[in-house]
Amino acid sequence: MSFPLLTATAALPALGAVATAAVPAARRTAAKWLALLVSLGTLALAITVLVRFDPGGARYQLTESHSWIRDFGVRYELGVDGIGVALIALTAVLIPFIILAGWHDADPLETGSRRWRPTQGFFALILAVEAMVLISFEATDVFLFYIFFEAMLIPMYFLIGGFGDRAHAQGEEAAATQRSYAAVKFLLYNLVGGLIMLAAVIGLYVVAGNFSLQQIAEARANGSLHMATSTERWLFLGFFFAFAVKAPLWPLHTWLPNAMQESTAPVAVLITAVVDKVGTFAMLRFCLGLFPEASRWATPVILVLALISIVYGALLAVGQRDIKRLVAYASISHFGFIIMGIFAMTSQGQSGATLYMVNHGISTAALMLVAGFLISRRGSRLIADYGGVQKVAPVLAGTFLIGGLATLSLPGLAPFVSEFLVLVGTFTRYPVIGIIATLGIVLAALYTLVLYQRTMTGPVKPEVSKMPDLRVREVLVVAPLIVLLIFLGVYPKPVTNIVNPAVKHTMSDVQKKDPKPEVEAAK
Repeated sequence: MSFPLLTATAALPALGAVATAAVPAARRTAAKWLALLVSLGTLALAITVLVRFDPGGARYQLTESHSWIRDFGVRYELGVDGIGVALIALTAVLIPFIILAGWHDADPLETGSRRWRPTQGFFALILAVEAMVLISFEATDVFLFYIFFEAMLIPMYFLIGGFGDRAHAQGEEAAATQRSYAAVKFLLYNLVGGLIMLAAVIGLYVVAGNFSLQQIAEARANGSLHMATSTERWLFLGFFFAFAVKAPLWPLHTWLPNAMQESTAPVAVLITAVVDKVGTFAMLRFCLGLFPEASRWATPVILVLALISIVYGALLAVGQRDIKRLVAYASISHFGFIIMGIFAMTSQGQSGATLYMVNHGISTAALMLVAGFLISRRGSRLIADYGGVQKVAPVLAGTFLIGGLATLSLPGLAPFVSEFLVLVGTFTRYPVIGIIATLGIVLAALYTLVLYQRTMTGPVKPEVSKMPDLRVREVLVVAPLIVLLIFLGVYPKPVTNIVNPAVKHTMSDVQKKDPKPEVEAAK
């Protein structure tokens, strides 16, 4: 029996979470180092998955299959395609930086505070989320995926509600109330989506008799699975609703700004760069793979919702006074691009959407973590409280600028390639949608450059005049992300080579071919 590499990749952070939580309370530093070492070990396993994956091989590789709940046809089935491998690598890369960036975020509060911040619990919860996200990218059994899709809400709830941002102008009691509100809102939105999905999962079992993606695909191919059109569409809506909440897609997005505003910067990155990717990934794997006819049927409406997300998110980002809320609304706009690329039903669009998931994770991590370092120095999230930072902290300002330029998809940085592919893929089939979506690029330049101008340029405000520049630990967090943004902006081929074969399979699932370009015959 071969080594269960996929199981090990998800099991290591899960066991690490238990071990970190068990570290004695007086040994906070040991807990931090343990969590960091576990995340680096998980990264090594993810790199092994990446190396062993053959883009030209079978659709699902490194598979594992064991009977679990025999009476209900539930199996412990794992397997990865190119899209899953890319997102596993993204998750494993980001978690060590998230841990390093949050090194002091869960330390005990000042003497006399009524709240104790259990350091061990903070890092254990981050590792628990990593484990659940990784197995979500690996699961090829629908029921197994559903369990971890829902289970990750629990550690995220405690990370948002129990370890909020200390930069709060209204005092500790008001901050605790707002954190609680944000955590409950996050939980309720995602629980409602999950309950609707559960009904659809049960319906799928009634129709198909099992939960295995591969068995359902084989049954569909040989004609033994007959699903009525109306049934398929209702099941599709149940799955898509849950994924749209997680993504987040307008109008199911309103939990995200609150959650990111009240979280620490590393947890905000964990939400939007890691956890939310499960929603868009699941649209590709489950919505398009299980319900091809319903996916084609729903495409026009979903594209309109994605377009609204792009423009609406960007417009609200322009008007934000809070740095974290600005990044949150920018992410809503970016997720609109990802979903638009998925449902454009072209190979360029879907390749661009997958690449966008990876690049958005890196660019958002770079921008939000630097913003977190900035906020921790000044003690305020308000844009108006800053000015002239580049004169006193040039390295901080420079990395903030690169993160911002990546957010607006500047050519030469990673998000540009993915956004370009999404727009080209959309335009070839839906030209009007593609043209209107370009407004999001213009607005992104506006909110990013205005944010930089108001915080980093101009006269130095007295409150920031003695602000220290990035420390060694902080440079170690940001520098590799900047390198990745530049590398993938210049040479995205390593990622596209992995995801393109998986995109071809997805296009085959929905029985779509790329439209032929209309070229006027030469005279």
